[in-house]
Amino acid sequence: MSPLGAGLIAFGVVLLVELPDKTLVASLVLSTRYRPRPVLLGVAAAFAVQCAIAALAGGLITLLPRRAVEIVVAALFALGAVLLLRESLETEDPELAAAREAAPFWRVVGTSFGLLFAAEWGDASQIATAGLVARQPGIWHAIATAVGAWLALVAVAAVAVTAGRVVVRRVPLRVVHRIAGVVFAVFAVVAAVAAVTG
Repeated sequence: MSPLGAGLIAFGVVLLVELPDKTLVASLVLSTRYRPRPVLLGVAAAFAVQCAIAALAGGLITLLPRRAVEIVVAALFALGAVLLLRESLETEDPELAAAREAAPFWRVVGTSFGLLFAAEWGDASQIATAGLVARQPGIWHAIATAVGAWLALVAVAAVAVTAGRVVVRRVPLRVVHRIAGVVFAVFAVVAAVAAVTG
């Protein structure tokens, strides 16, 4: 198989894995709170690092302590759920909304990077990327696979960021936060169960 074929397969596999996944939800929530450009830049950077790690590690990434990863992910999503649900109960202060919009560009990039980097660590897309690299040895196949996976992740995030701006215009922010808080709580429970049973 050519490197281009390897990249296209990685793009298709990761896109299918990530469309219904927490990547979409987390990117959407970030875009309801902050400006879209720094959010997209932060998540794209996180995905680039994740894909590079997956490509370098190949099949070895599955040897990482899965339980520890799931515990950290569960804690992060539980914290996010609590913050979102608490925020949904507060009345939206116009000054606070303006402050979020005016948040420093690089702080939003860093927040977006940190959240998505932690959430995606050991995720199905990262493991799939590592597995695809392991099946087709060679530097060009590894690079093409990593780039294909990264493009798929960025595409999902771009859809979420765009949708987030549309959602905020049509749905009250407190409703968005409640729904996102419940979804984050579900992700936290799923990760906690995986940590206990895995």
